[in-house]
Amino acid sequence: MDRRQFLLALAAGVPALTLGGKVFATPPSSPRFLLVFLRGGYDSNNLLVPYSSDFYHEARPTIALARPAPGDPLAVRVLDADWGLAPVLNDSMGSLWDRRQLAFIPFAGTDDLSRSHFETQDDIEAGEASDARSYGSGFMGRLSTVLRGMPPIAFTDALPLTFRGAGDVPNISLKGGGKAVFDERQAKILAEMYKGTSLQSAATEGLELRQQVAQDLQAEMVAASRGAVNARGFAQQGQRMATLMRDRFRLGFVDVGGWDTHVNQGGATGQLANNLDNLGKGLAAFADGLGEAEWNDTVVVVVSEFGRTFRENGNKGTDHGHGTVYWVLGGKVAGGRIAGRQVAVSAANLLQNRDYPVLNNYRDVLAGLMRRMYGLSDADLAKVFPRASARDLQLV
Repeated sequence: MDRRQFLLALAAGVPALTLGGKVFATPPSSPRFLLVFLRGGYDSNNLLVPYSSDFYHEARPTIALARPAPGDPLAVRVLDADWGLAPVLNDSMGSLWDRRQLAFIPFAGTDDLSRSHFETQDDIEAGEASDARSYGSGFMGRLSTVLRGMPPIAFTDALPLTFRGAGDVPNISLKGGGKAVFDERQAKILAEMYKGTSLQSAATEGLELRQQVAQDLQAEMVAASRGAVNARGFAQQGQRMATLMRDRFRLGFVDVGGWDTHVNQGGATGQLANNLDNLGKGLAAFADGLGEAEWNDTVVVVVSEFGRTFRENGNKGTDHGHGTVYWVLGGKVAGGRIAGRQVAVSAANLLQNRDYPVLNNYRDVLAGLMRRMYGLSDADLAKVFPRASARDLQLV
């Protein structure tokens, strides 16, 4: 392309040109991994619904989802004898479940009982033992260092804690009116890519233009979301993320905000349902954008810092809880099942009479998954998740 075309393309933030284009060498074939972080603590009880539990319906008089009923579009979709899927996800995630490319892990989370968004988010991103958290590095940064040759990317405004310690990891914001927003560190990385080439001057000018435009497009950071793109934005960007990860990157991280539903959460419709709908559409677009062959070589894990109170509150919402539900999806995921340790959903089995207990520690679950995906040795696994006890749920 000529200089003018290059400037216009870079100014418009076309990711395939700046980061994901095939001008770069494709890395050797290896499993692709994307971590999706739902910031704000989503209500997993209205995502993976324990419909067989009478206690569920008693504890949520206004926000509980209806038991399975033929012909009722607002009733949960049956997954097994105890669990159902929120109906708003039927179109986007239902087919993945049917193809056994989607699994859920209930009673998952951390041992952090602070119920603080920030503390628990940091704990998860760091991936360290609870009595030795230094936050000097993040578990995806350590994973990137151990694997090598697995280019990482963060779909975030700034470098997230989870990639700390991995050197210069590119980050691209999914906000800003649908345009890629580059911070100063990112702009420097991009400029270095074109240094000494015929496009060096054009790249510099284009990046400066992008920075000027970006100043007018940055959204106000929501505290619990830490600047994460909202669910609607994620739905619109799934294909774009797929382009980048298909052509160039193998380790990815994205955070999605807006899950702190204290007031008027809704049931089969409303605030939470809208977020789940957009999340499902974004994940489906990501899978479609990769294409079947690449999707078969990809694993996506969806996590949140904690779940929410099992009982609804006086404002028809839910408050900060503990245990939550993780999603694991991918073309070769051993899905179509509810995985991990479980207990009956009853008042007697709640933690502190309010929350799901954590029976599947996130460090142990992810360590087991990484061992199966990448064949990590005990020594390498200990670097990624120090002192974790890897649990093999045979999800891949």
